[in-house]
Amino acid sequence: MLALAALAGMSAVAQDAAALARQAVQIELTADAHDHSHWLFFDVDRKPENTVCQWVAQTARGDLHRVLQQKGREQSRAEQQRTMARFAHDPDAQAKQRKAAQHDDKQSEEMLRLLPDAFLWTNEGQKDGRVTLHFTPNANFNPPTWAARVFAAMEGEMQVDLAQHRIVSLHGRLTRSVRFCGGLCGSLSAGGTFSIERRETAPAIWQIVETHVHIHGTALFFKNISQEEDELRSDFSRLPDAITFEQAEQQLMKQPDHP
Repeated sequence: MLALAALAGMSAVAQDAAALARQAVQIELTADAHDHSHWLFFDVDRKPENTVCQWVAQTARGDLHRVLQQKGREQSRAEQQRTMARFAHDPDAQAKQRKAAQHDDKQSEEMLRLLPDAFLWTNEGQKDGRVTLHFTPNANFNPPTWAARVFAAMEGEMQVDLAQHRIVSLHGRLTRSVRFCGGLCGSLSAGGTFSIERRETAPAIWQIVETHVHIHGTALFFKNISQEEDELRSDFSRLPDAITFEQAEQQLMKQPDHP
């Protein structure tokens, strides 16, 4: 009887953890669908071949970038303005950027929707208004895409804010190597990691402030996602919903050269 009671208790805890994960995912999807806000922020994107330091202003037509430094060289203010003006007058570049952003957003949404079912969840406890949920691969889950195969091979932790049920952080590690077409289309080695951190930048609006991806190997489907990248975002300020490129450039040029 005691053993049965213990098993029942463990099952209830697992269900609670899975329910918390499912609730957080649904709230994130709903929030994303209703969030049309635009933001200005400072971005540092480090990849093996290049580090870019820049201010970014979001608009309905695309993101305007004031690049301060790239490939170890500082950009003059005149160069910064020329680059922004060139983008603002190039509909093809804007369309290309929007298409890439939509692709990334769609892939992120698809991965988010898979979270509750791709993993087995356990509640690791609460601290400072957050609950930590541990996840391991669910052997009964059938990944629908190659990207999902990588995602579903992860083990890690997700922290959820208990007051708003929003995802605060997500950290994962590849528990096994993943091969595609027997390795002909690429493979990723066990031990690779990814990590994101999120913060509330306005009431009920959460932003990714840190992204760390360190996945080793090659995979043909990773066309827009770097496998080695560290990105930090800071100094968020909200912009008007109907901001134009000209207004965004004015706001960008007011920002310091060395944040």
